Amino acid sequence: MKSSPLTRPQYWFPLLVLLALGAVLRLVNLNAPPLDFHSTRQLRNALVARAIYYDHLPNADPQKRALAESFQRAVGQYEPPITESIVGLTFLLTGGESFAVPRIYGTIFWLLAGLALFDMARRIWSPTSALISLTFYLVLPFAVQASRSFQPDPLMTSSFVIGLYFLYRWMEDAAPGASAHPDTRPDGNGKQSWKWAILAALFLGFAVLVKIVIAFLVGSVAIAAVLVSYGLHFWKSRQVWLMAVLMVIPGIGYYVLGHPGRSTEYFFSWTVDLIKLILSLHFYVQWLGFVGSLFGLTILFLSLAGTLLAPPRARWLLISLWIGYVLYGLTLPFQMYTHSYYHIQLIPVVALGLASIVEAIVVPASSLPRVWKAAFLVVALAVVGYQAWIARSVLVAEDFSQQPAIWEAIGRAIPANTEVIGLTQDYGYDLMYWGWRRVALWPLDTDLSSVKNGGRDLTSRFTDLTNGEDYFLVTAFGQLDHQPNLKMILNGYTIAAQGDGYILYDLHLMK
Repeated sequence: MKSSPLTRPQYWFPLLVLLALGAVLRLVNLNAPPLDFHSTRQLRNALVARAIYYDHLPNADPQKRALAESFQRAVGQYEPPITESIVGLTFLLTGGESFAVPRIYGTIFWLLAGLALFDMARRIWSPTSALISLTFYLVLPFAVQASRSFQPDPLMTSSFVIGLYFLYRWMEDAAPGASAHPDTRPDGNGKQSWKWAILAALFLGFAVLVKIVIAFLVGSVAIAAVLVSYGLHFWKSRQVWLMAVLMVIPGIGYYVLGHPGRSTEYFFSWTVDLIKLILSLHFYVQWLGFVGSLFGLTILFLSLAGTLLAPPRARWLLISLWIGYVLYGLTLPFQMYTHSYYHIQLIPVVALGLASIVEAIVVPASSLPRVWKAAFLVVALAVVGYQAWIARSVLVAEDFSQQPAIWEAIGRAIPANTEVIGLTQDYGYDLMYWGWRRVALWPLDTDLSSVKNGGRDLTSRFTDLTNGEDYFLVTAFGQLDHQPNLKMILNGYTIAAQGDGYILYDLHLMK
């Protein structure tokens, strides 16, 4: 077994620099509103964290506490509020709500998983290839955006990477092939392998609990690890059965036994209703193109090639991860070309595949004269610097600092104790979070609505959808332009209020 690179001083500095760079990139615009990356999902988590915060705040305003709880119920709950609870309880310690808190936690989770990824990669290849693999994991612009977002996905992926690392450590201790005593390891008493088995199962099971979509990758890689280590004699191993139980119980307990209604609703809404998409070649073209925009198609194909070139144990793990990813994509087809954060778990997989390609370059480069080694290093640093600059530029490209004040003003403009329906973005979460008001939602004209209802014009149901409503709020003006019939109907009503970013129509007063 290779010694730890942390015992070799030459790897301390680049490793620390990489971790520091990864942290700095993720802490850019630390307190900015979470509107830079899938704002709907981040605001949803912010609303849940706020409700948890107000629920535990001793001197909270009773009216705001009740509103916060009602907003939490309104946004629904598909996963256990683990990240939201951590953030909400931290608000109690820091003295109030801050968007910096979830970003700091996401950064910490990602960096810890990065250490595990690095140690796993250097055990398979060389420390130099592991460092470059870690660089991709930390500096890829998509990875920077996704890992700092206020969602369960960064914690899910980080737990998965750490669990994968412990799973590989367990495989390292496993005797090759089947054994008459499958729980016996080279250390003589099996304690070390039991430790890796339990840690792997706990982290992988926890990843599934955080968000169940990772189950495809967890299941596929666990099966591959067991078969590579034990072959068809896996059933003799107590460790295998313990690992299976520890991995399965959290997800089954929460999603199947604890919240069966939500799980069924999600399955039928996102899988059964949209499964027809996988029958179209266009779907696969969109999927590949979308993932290529996040990673780069050249990088993806290089990673796939590296998967095939990896040492046998790592090769089967990586192949199983790609199989799990494909099955995952076929189960949730719409998200594969519309939701970038649904691909966050692919980042470590691609990073590990690239390490195999890098190894093929590093080995011959090590024999070059010093001047060419220096030139090679300059090129590598230029690539890293460019990617880091792009990642930073994406985070500062737009200024959302005025958005909270706009939504606060909209909230004040809506008369108290009235019912409002709105054509608004982010499911109305912006208005809930900053304006402390909730509105019924007028259906948006989106790709999803086109897939589900064939682009049916809902203005024919205007009377039914607005029944009992006092006002119609419009903040998504692009959507209003996509629904000209609705625009024509609303023009027949009196404008009750109008300001920066909104129009409020009085549904009781015709022009």
